[in-house]
Amino acid sequence: MNKLKQKVLVLNRLWQGIDESDAATAMCDLVRGVATGIDTAEMRAVSWAEWATLPIRDGDNSLMTIHGPIRVPTVICKSKYAKMPKRAPKLNRRGVGERDGYTCQVTGKHCPDGTLDHWTPRSKGGRHAWENLVWMDKALNHKKGDKSPDELGLKLRRKPFRPKEIPACARIRPLHEDWKPFLMGRG
Repeated sequence: MNKLKQKVLVLNRLWQGIDESDAATAMCDLVRGVATGIDTAEMRAVSWAEWATLPIRDGDNSLMTIHGPIRVPTVICKSKYAKMPKRAPKLNRRGVGERDGYTCQVTGKHCPDGTLDHWTPRSKGGRHAWENLVWMDKALNHKKGDKSPDELGLKLRRKPFRPKEIPACARIRPLHEDWKPFLMGRG
């Protein structure tokens, strides 16, 4: 993976994980002074001037600059954020899959490789909305096509719904060992 595309954990001023960024954006935020890097070895915030002098640890990614190698941050802090934001999952394949537990809403079968289905097909006036999207087994979805559920005699196990907002940190999966101290006890 490109080092500049790796994920970086973004903390608020209370050092709570609130978002993910990519390394390129994180480095720009450090240079512009809108974020500080978190030296996770010593658990302290570090400005860009000091960050550029930190040693590269085993397991760290680094970028070569005209001044030598610079450690790519894994965690940054944007102190302008104080509260833990709440967010609803995004209306996409992952969001619907997570809401429905990657379980086909017709058969009840766990199918992590399932698909999104517009319960009322868009061709028949169905909207692209939480209340009309369900997780469905691929084969069944292919069979359903743009037919209405009534045409095939299909019944839902559970009515689709808009998920509630949850703390942003609850949606962050720890992708790096350095993230774990900031994501513990979330929920």
